[in-house]
Order: sequence, then structure tokens, then C-alpha cells
Amino acid sequence: MTIPNLSLGPFDLVGALPYIALAAMLALVLLAVPVLTWFERVTLGLIHDRLGPNRVGPRGLLQPIADGVKLFFKEDILPANVDRHVFYLAPVLAMIPPLAATAVIPLGDIRVDMGGGHIRPLPVVAGDVSVGVLWVLGLASLQVYGLILGGWSSNNKYSLLGALRSSAQAISYELALSMAVMTAVLMSHSLSLVDIVRSQAGGIWNWNVAGLFPVGLIAASVYAAAGVAETNRAPFDLPEAESELVAGYQTEYSSMKFAIYFMSEYAALVVICSMATVLWLGGWHPVHPALGFVPGLVWFFGKVAILIFSFVWIRATLPRLRYDSLMRFGWKRLFPVALAALMAAAVVETCRVDSKAPSRIPVKPAKPKPTQQGAQRAS
Repeated sequence: MTIPNLSLGPFDLVGALPYIALAAMLALVLLAVPVLTWFERVTLGLIHDRLGPNRVGPRGLLQPIADGVKLFFKEDILPANVDRHVFYLAPVLAMIPPLAATAVIPLGDIRVDMGGGHIRPLPVVAGDVSVGVLWVLGLASLQVYGLILGGWSSNNKYSLLGALRSSAQAISYELALSMAVMTAVLMSHSLSLVDIVRSQAGGIWNWNVAGLFPVGLIAASVYAAAGVAETNRAPFDLPEAESELVAGYQTEYSSMKFAIYFMSEYAALVVICSMATVLWLGGWHPVHPALGFVPGLVWFFGKVAILIFSFVWIRATLPRLRYDSLMRFGWKRLFPVALAALMAAAVVETCRVDSKAPSRIPVKPAKPKPTQQGAQRAS
């Protein structure tokens, strides 16, 4: 899609595009929360052969608004003997990482007519950094601090147990998640999310999920399983298991502080699905080049919506695991498979490289040897 370089006040389209992309991604994450709550309830009702939401508005469409109003006006209870500063800060720490991760997720690719017959391709992304994968992985590891501090500051045994569970679960499944992501990086030869998407152009057979078959499919499956655990979704929702820990790390939270925790979980879900689309499903690229007339944004959001539906489907189908089964699955099943897929991808990509091709690593300049005259001056 080629569009002219429009003038937007003091900026042109090229200068304003990163801000437009950031606003669009933040709007997607924040506005998706009420939509996803309704969508999940309706989907669970259909899968379980129940009615689902049907009281507030047609088909319960106004239920998210009713929930928001209820949480906003609910009494904000502060238990005794809590660490007040950390107690208020913890939900914010849980919400910031998924919002910050949206800055490097590319939504699409447009072609801007700069005039004079010059066409400039631009990705629709707030920041096209060369280490976008590391940025997202680093923020994903920081989100667990919000859960840990929330449970620890509550001065509640159930909350503390939920916080300990969340920290152990995050450490266990982040290893497998990182290995799967590194497999996609090896297949695309870049840490930039934009370059990873561009390397998958040309149809579904060029997507990383189909690359080095079956290595790509195995790594994508590991990413999906670890992503469910990282977002604390069923059947890996042990940190907030209501049958064991009341509500886990968020037991003592109410009103808008609880709502922020609630929003952070769904925001992390959107980021995990967006990253899966970028790493494995070709990002904004169509299934077949013949369908290239469909805008890239439609393909991107369509793939994200399908992945979110898969998360809801898993929740409706699988029962919650025991905690020992959860840890055993992460360490004894998922991590070895992820490591094997990474090693297989590394071996295959190494064999593909031409041994006569020049190295991409810059040669370190030789240290100049001191002359005899310089040595005499030093002495």
C-alpha cells in the first residue's frame, strides 16, 4: 500500500508514524481488556454449553462497562500491617512491562511516496530497535516483580504463597520461552522484530513455524505452552488458584488496584499473542502472496485474534495442573525440548552458511607496536 507523505502540522507522515503506531498499540492493549472479558465469557459459555453473559445489554455487551463502574466505585480496602508504599506500587509494576513492550512490536508495513518517484518502505512501529527481542524478553522478566511485591507486601500467607508460586513459575517457563524465541532469531538471522517479519515474506511456507520442519513447529509449540504459563492462564494459573489460595497474590487487593492487576494479565496476553504473530506467523504478511491486496494490519490483528481465541479454548478445555506437575512439565519436558530445537536450528543454520563468505563480525584492529624511540621515551 503506497500513500503520499502527508503534512500533519509541524510533522510529516514519516515523522509522525512512530507516534501513531505507539498510540495504536497502546489503544489495542488497553481497549482490548473490556472486549476480551466479554469475548472470553461468551466463548466459555458456548464451549461449556452455557448461556454466558445475557443480562446487561444485548448478549451481555454492556457487561464490561458494568464491571468497570463496579470496580471504580468499590470500597478501596487497605488491610492492617501492610507495607503501604510497596502495596500501592506493585500493581503499577505489573502493568508497565506489557505496555512498554508494545513500543517495538511492528503492526504492518506501508510504502510512502516521498515525491519525485521515490518510494520509501516504512514499518508501522514506534521503535525499530536492533535488539527488539531482548527488549521484550527483559520486560517479560520484570513483570513478575509486580506479582511478588504484591503478595509480599500484603502481609497475608495466601498472598505470599501465590507470590512464591509466580516467581518459581516465571523462572521455570521463561527458560523454555527464551529458547523458543532464540530459535526464531536463528532462523531469521536478526534480533530486530521488523527484520524477523520481513524474513518471512512470500507465503505460509516461509513463516518460521514451517521453517526447518519440524524444528519451527516444535519451537512454536514450546513458545505457546510457555506463553500460557507466563500469563498465568489456565491450566497454569497456580499463582492465583482460588481453590487453594483464595486469590493468590491479589487476595488483599480491591477496587482499582485489583482492576490494574486484571488489566495487566490481559495486556500480557495481547503482547504474548502479538509476539507469536511476529516470530512465527509472518506478522503482517498474508498466507499467500495472491492475497496481498488485503491490508497488513488486517492480517496482523486477525492472527492475534485467532491466538487469543486459542488461549480461551485452552482455558475452557484443560483442568488446572497440580503444582508439582506444573514444575515437572516445565523442567523435565518443555525445557529439554526447547533446548533440542534450539540446538537443531543452530546446527542446520551453521551448515547453511558458506564457509568462504566473509564474516559479519568486524575485525578487531591490531594494536600498534611501540617503536624503539617510543620505548626509550617511556623508560
